[in-house]
Amino acid sequence: MTKPITEETITELYSSMAMVPKSLCIADLGCSCGPNTLFFTREVVKIVDKLSRKHGHKSPEFQIHLNDLPGNDFNFIFQSLLPRFQAELRPAGFGPCFVSAVPGSLYGRLFPAKTLHFVHSSYSLMWLSKVPGGIEEMNKGNIYMSITSPKSVINAYYEQFQRDFSTFLKCRSEEVVAGGKMVLTILGRKSDDASCKEGCYIWELLAVALQQMVDEVSNFHI
Repeated sequence: MTKPITEETITELYSSMAMVPKSLCIADLGCSCGPNTLFFTREVVKIVDKLSRKHGHKSPEFQIHLNDLPGNDFNFIFQSLLPRFQAELRPAGFGPCFVSAVPGSLYGRLFPAKTLHFVHSSYSLMWLSKVPGGIEEMNKGNIYMSITSPKSVINAYYEQFQRDFSTFLKCRSEEVVAGGKMVLTILGRKSDDASCKEGCYIWELLAVALQQMVDEVSNFHI
């Protein structure tokens, strides 16, 4: 569903450039380390190369920055996924791809000022930088917003998201070049109810499972 949006955005970026830079700088924020980690990067490289050929330009070099929290398994990406990725691109004649890891929170500065041409983030921005302060007592028995959570808990999560997302946009505004683009995919819901099943039901089930585990440990005696 997001592929046409990405292609349209990259096309707009390419068309808006008075002169295509020798090196195109792309950041994938919240890249994780699974089999789909380099899928987005592969698609962007293909789209840019297609546009370059269409306009009679040489395919640019690509600076690919993979970002996630420091605990992400970047070694797996570089040992297992990157060689296959490079092997796929090499015969196609695409411009060189220089891939780097950038560990750190996306709610802070990650890159030098005015260096990024395109930023992508998929299903990362719904994760907050921290649990809102002071809700432990108000939200007992829950690990997120549930049907039993008071309004104050829902407001606390909302305010934390507002702070985090504003910080994210501020940081990216300093890092993205003039005319740069972003494509952000964020989990949403159709209902106005913050504790509806389409958004939070899985967390209620997880909370029940965790509570049962705690109870079993508490009742266990050697």
